[in-house]
Amino acid sequence: MSRNYKFHNPEGLYFVSFAVVNWIDVFTRNEYKEIVVETIDYSMKNKGMKVYAWCIMTNHVHLIFSVSEPNKPELVLGDIKRFTSKKLIEAISTNPKESRREWLVEQFINAGKSCSNTTKHQFWRHDNKPIELWSNVVIKQKVDYIHNNPVEEGYVFAAYEYLYSSTIDYAGGQGLLKGIEVIDQINIRF
Repeated sequence: MSRNYKFHNPEGLYFVSFAVVNWIDVFTRNEYKEIVVETIDYSMKNKGMKVYAWCIMTNHVHLIFSVSEPNKPELVLGDIKRFTSKKLIEAISTNPKESRREWLVEQFINAGKSCSNTTKHQFWRHDNKPIELWSNVVIKQKVDYIHNNPVEEGYVFAAYEYLYSSTIDYAGGQGLLKGIEVIDQINIRF
């Protein structure tokens, strides 16, 4: 297992970002973002994953999450990345509306050729570098960073307008993922 996947505290609260190989803008289509949303939702319901904040950008995903025992954060994240990789490449390969289909698939094949632990395609980069969150100040910084990412990129004027994030949950509404653990409403002790 790569050193980039090390989660030193299995019960910790982690911030991770994981990106598409070559930082390719894949998530410009909602149907691709929905695959990621459905997979995170499945992990929340079936793998002991708690999500506190999330956002899908055009070429990367941000998460603040933890998992309950006996699950391990690196295994849950690895499952998400493996499953979404297969589903996304399949969706791209079979999407008649995808004008970049051949080019995208070629990029994933080329990335897979240069990686020793993939069989054919590589969709996600391997350098997600989990950061364990150790204080309420750092947690707030990371939540704000995640939620302001779409505003900084100019996708929306106000963070709560961006559909593919947990911002609406923090504004008192219900986002796409049910069961988000809004940090202001939970008691995190350090």
